[in-house]
Amino acid sequence: MPVLLPGTLDTKGAEIAFVRDLLLQAGVATLVLDAGVLQPPLFLPDISREEVYAAAGTHLSTIQKMGDRGRAVAAAARGMVKIAQNLHSQGLVEGVLGLGGSAGTTIATAAMRALPFGIPKLMVSTLASGQVRPYVGVRDICMLHSVVDISGLNRISRTVLTNAARAMIGMVRPVAKAPAGRQQISGSHEADGGPGLIAASMFGVTTPCVEAARKLIEQEGYEVLVFHSTGTGGLTMESFISDGLISGVLDITTTELADELVGGELSAGRDRLTAAALRGVPQVISVGALDMVNFGPRETVPEKFHGRRFYQHNPNVTLMRTTPEENDRLGKEIAEKASAAKGPTAVLLPLRGVSAIDRPDQPFWWPEADAALFQSIRNWISPQVRLLELDRHINDPAFARAAAETLLEMLVPR
Repeated sequence: MPVLLPGTLDTKGAEIAFVRDLLLQAGVATLVLDAGVLQPPLFLPDISREEVYAAAGTHLSTIQKMGDRGRAVAAAARGMVKIAQNLHSQGLVEGVLGLGGSAGTTIATAAMRALPFGIPKLMVSTLASGQVRPYVGVRDICMLHSVVDISGLNRISRTVLTNAARAMIGMVRPVAKAPAGRQQISGSHEADGGPGLIAASMFGVTTPCVEAARKLIEQEGYEVLVFHSTGTGGLTMESFISDGLISGVLDITTTELADELVGGELSAGRDRLTAAALRGVPQVISVGALDMVNFGPRETVPEKFHGRRFYQHNPNVTLMRTTPEENDRLGKEIAEKASAAKGPTAVLLPLRGVSAIDRPDQPFWWPEADAALFQSIRNWISPQVRLLELDRHINDPAFARAAAETLLEMLVPR
C-alpha cells in the first residue's frame, strides 16, 4: 500500500519529490496527488490536479479563471478528502505525509482528518508551532514544524524533510522486533484479538466515579478509554464511536452540553451524545458536571452573566452554575437524545448531586436546579430507555458500581 503525498507540485514540487525519493529508497510505495493551480507541475503526479478538482465537483479551468486563492484551497481540500476516502475504501492508503504553508496544510490535513484513527498521518508545516486545532481536529495527526519556509531545499529544510520521511518510514515499516503490520483498532474483542473498548467521559469533578467504574469494567476484561470532557474530548469520543471502535459507552460526564447551550468555552457541538445512539452502541448516560458552564479567567466571562453564581476553580478556569431553567432544557435534550437510541440505553440520576462541588456545603449546591434537571428527564424520557434514580451523590462508590454494572449487563457476554 502507498503513502499518500498530497501537495501543490507547482510551488512545492521539489520538496515533495525529495520526500518521495527518500520513501521509495526505503521501499515504501508512494502516491503523489497534485492540487496546484498556478504553474505546470514540476513532475507528473500519480493523481493529477484535474482529478483532484473534479473530485471536488468542479473543474481546474473554472478554478483558474476565478483567480480566488481561498476558493481554490477549499476546492482542493474537498477533492483530497474524496480521493483519500475512496483510496482507503479500496485498502490503498498506508499513511499520509503532507508539507506546506497555510494552503498546503489546509489541503493535506483535510485528507488526513477524513481517514480513520491508526493510519499514520504526518504534516510538515510552517504553522506547526502555533494553534493547530483547526488542522488536527480529533484525529491522530502529527504536526512537525518546518522551522523555515517550505520554499526551496536548503540545509535546514532538507534536515526537516529527511526527518519527516524517516518518521513516516518508521510508522509504516515497524522494526523487526515489533509485530508485523499495523494492528487494526476495533471495538470488537474478536476483530483485533484484544479487549473490547469502552469509552468513558470524565471531568475533574467526576473523577472518583469514573475511576471506580473503570476499574470494575476492566476487571471484566474490557479496556476503558477515558475522554476528558473539554470539548475536544467529547468530539474525539464521538468520533471513535462513529468510527465503530467502541463496544460500549459510559457517558458519566455530559457537561459539554451545558457549554453548548449556555455559551461556555468547552462545547463539543450540537452532535454531542448522538454517535452511540445512531450506531446502536450500548450506553449508560448520566448528568455529571451539568451544574457548571466553563469559562477562562474571570475577566473572560461575558458581561451578560453578571450576577450569576461563580466558582474560581483556578486562575485560568471560571465555573458558572447552571440555573433551574437551563437544567430544564438540558434534561429535555438528554432525554430526547437517549430516546432516539437504536441500542440499549440507560440514564442514571445521582439525586444527591452531580459534581464534587454540587453537594451540601459546596459552592454549587442548588437542590432546586438539580431537581429541574431530574424532573425534565423524567418528563421526556421514552419508556424504552431504562431510567435509574439513585439516592446517591455521583462520586459515591455505590453510584459508580451501579453505572458499571448497568453497562456490563448491556454488553454481549464475553
